[in-house]
Order: sequence, then structure tokens, then C-alpha cells
Amino acid sequence: MRISIDRDGCIGSGQCTLTAPALFAQDDMGIVYVLPDGAEGTEDPSVREAELACPVQAITVAED
Repeated sequence: MRISIDRDGCIGSGQCTLTAPALFAQDDMGIVYVLPDGAEGTEDPSVREAELACPVQAITVAED
């Protein structure tokens, strides 16, 4: 799986970081990014939960 973040669309709600704190973090502006080790955790079911929790659909998880 591949995680993509629409950083321009992210509103910084933090739902992804609450849902999957091992995969996502927020920068000083509140914009989400995938943690360095997070990309390896795409098999973690919480990545799909975070994708669904995003109120603006800024997270996309795609099959490789």
C-alpha cells in the first residue's frame, strides 16, 4: 500500500494522528505528514481508519 497526503487540502483537524499516531504526525502548521517509519506500517488497519476519519479526504491509501 501507498499513503498519499494532500497537504494543500489538509485542514489540520488531527483525526489521523489520533487514529494512527504511529503512522502520522503534524507539522508546526498542523498539516499532516507520514512519519518516516509510518510508510512501512501500511499493513496496519489503522491506516484505513485514518483515511476514513479525515474530514476533507486529504489521505489516500492505494494498493500497489
